[in-house]
Amino acid sequence: MGQEIERKFLVVSDRWRQGATGVLMRQGYIPTADARTVRVRQVGDRAYLTLKGPAVGLVRAEFEYPIPVEDAQIILETLCQPPLIQKYRYRIPLENVVWEVDEFLGDNQGLILAEVELQTPDQPVPRPSWIGQEVSGDPRYFNSNLARHPFSHWSA
Repeated sequence: MGQEIERKFLVVSDRWRQGATGVLMRQGYIPTADARTVRVRQVGDRAYLTLKGPAVGLVRAEFEYPIPVEDAQIILETLCQPPLIQKYRYRIPLENVVWEVDEFLGDNQGLILAEVELQTPDQPVPRPSWIGQEVSGDPRYFNSNLARHPFSHWSA
């Protein structure tokens, strides 16, 4: 079984940008009735269908499959609930992990999150100076929730 073990943090400075190159992503979510997630993601000339189960702590079942880009574009435009998530993703290797920094666009403009995928929930994580508060347990920062409740609509 595939699984995802992920921690997510707010980004507090631009120091991560040095040497970072981003790739544009578009992703959308097919509505489900519970904590399960069905996501379609397009990254350049590649696309994926991802199924995720409910989280138990930091761990959740995850299955990801490549799909044709043409299919992904149709699914994003016709089956996914708007608005779509648009973001640049930057990969930053640091010690024994790779940080992924997401700089959101569109309705989530202004939000920058960093996440790191782990092998075990208790794996030590090097925290660079640009990492701020951990938001792993805050559902507002889940991409599936950002699609339904964009950052630009949050009250101060």
